[in-house]
Amino acid sequence: MSFESALTFFIALFIFGITPGPGVFAILARGMMFGARSCLPIAVGMIASDIVYLVLACLGLAAVAEHWGGLFTIIRYVGAAYLLYLGYKMFTSKPDLSQQGNAGTNQGIVAGFIQGFLISASNPKVILFYIAFLPTFMDLTVLTAQDIGLASVLTFVALLAGLMLIAAFAAWASKMLRSEQSVNRLNKSAGGIMMSAGAYLALKN
Repeated sequence: MSFESALTFFIALFIFGITPGPGVFAILARGMMFGARSCLPIAVGMIASDIVYLVLACLGLAAVAEHWGGLFTIIRYVGAAYLLYLGYKMFTSKPDLSQQGNAGTNQGIVAGFIQGFLISASNPKVILFYIAFLPTFMDLTVLTAQDIGLASVLTFVALLAGLMLIAAFAAWASKMLRSEQSVNRLNKSAGGIMMSAGAYLALKN
């Protein structure tokens, strides 16, 4: 992969990372409620799943998505149920100004990582996206381990930058809200966004 191709690949993935979808909505809701740092485990989980799909696409294993369709359906419903549960908790939580923007919440790093991984892993079409996307930047018939490693690193950095930018914006916006009434609205908005992401995940084809 040339420098020009790598740069274009990075920019394209950055744009892909901030494209609205269940993952972005989950990041938005989490950032609004608990600050940007709390979104890091979710973002890393999402990216880890994407990199798995990227490697599968590089190795020509897109058939996995077709043959393991039942497993992907189970993962999708588990991820959707988890998002709905988190959204409900946010929606019904009582305003607490002392906890606003606090990353030290009861959702641990592992739980956040799993949530993010489930959101991204529930969509096997990502493999097909990478299969259509990668040939623009590299010859898949002559890939080396170094090429796959470089593509994985670029994917990680580009997606992390995009997702954490969204998280930072959401956290900044929430800091403008200081009253108990505004925090209550924030809780319900964030919970509604999270539940909408879960419903979308469950109902999409």
